[in-house]
Amino acid sequence: MISTSLVFIAPLLVTLALKVNILVQTEQASTSLSLVAGVGALLSILVVAEAPTVPVVLVGWCVAQMSFNALLAAMVAVLPDQVPAVQRGMVSDVLGVCLPIASASGTFVVTFFTGNQVAMFMAPCAIGGFFILLFAGTLNDRRLARADRPTWSMQQFAGTFYVNPRRSPDFAWAFVSRFMFVLAYAFLTTYQAYYLLNSISSAESAVPQQIFLGTLTQSVVLVAASLIGGRLSDRIGRRKIFVLAASIMYGLALFVIAVASSFDGFLVGMAISGLGLGVYVAVDLALVIDVLPDGNSAAKDLGVFNIAGALPFSIAPAIAPVILAVGSGSYGVLYAVAGVCAIIGAFAILPVRGVR
Repeated sequence: MISTSLVFIAPLLVTLALKVNILVQTEQASTSLSLVAGVGALLSILVVAEAPTVPVVLVGWCVAQMSFNALLAAMVAVLPDQVPAVQRGMVSDVLGVCLPIASASGTFVVTFFTGNQVAMFMAPCAIGGFFILLFAGTLNDRRLARADRPTWSMQQFAGTFYVNPRRSPDFAWAFVSRFMFVLAYAFLTTYQAYYLLNSISSAESAVPQQIFLGTLTQSVVLVAASLIGGRLSDRIGRRKIFVLAASIMYGLALFVIAVASSFDGFLVGMAISGLGLGVYVAVDLALVIDVLPDGNSAAKDLGVFNIAGALPFSIAPAIAPVILAVGSGSYGVLYAVAGVCAIIGAFAILPVRGVR
């Protein structure tokens, strides 16, 4: 899971934005990045690294995103297949630290190759790809007997992309909550480089190092919060209160970043976001598994739920130019909107009844 995150997060945090910034003028960079990130995520790297124009970056990122989301859907489905319900909170909080470890290590690796576009993209992918292949080759996968496999048709296949919200309201509310939280996260990660360039007035050469420091600060807090949050959730048998509090905390962190006028203020906001994000990733996946409509189709339902984690990376870039236009180009306004999204996600979890 660390490697899966590593393949995706390093380009998203640093190299994709800087690549677009090289190809177009700074005034056009956020709009061009919105096109690349938005369409690429909707379909969910070497082509991106070598791309001479934004359209080629777009095509390369589309392929990368499609592959990443297919990989992530399969990885998440391993949890209900391999882990008993009583241990899912604990395992979920362990998996929760994978993203910050990947974020910190990915941005750290990138700093070694500043100025070399190919190496900046490919080094994290090579490291992550090795361990993903190792996992695929060694996993003792649980397989259905041929007699237990359901019949297959195009109609049934199309139906797997939908879960009826009236029949499964808890699943639907959990979907909305995750969608709004990830939308807030997508705003932060996609435009972090431009925030530093424009709101903090950082030099472009300093951005990779600053993103690494911000990510490291967030990750240290996140790991501690995740390890404590998941175990505490299992011990007291409650999920919703943790998701609610974590989402509110993350929203408040985005407000802190929105009003920051220095890099130190940005670091404070990132530390607070680590607290909220850590508790959230430790508990939310366990909550989702507890409200799946059908335990016998966990992989399919988690695949549907994965849309809540992928689609926001299309929606955020699609609406970010509008928010920036209304806010006179202020990334502080953009991050304030992101904070509101996280808080909406917090209260969307309250109607869930099947989990305490």
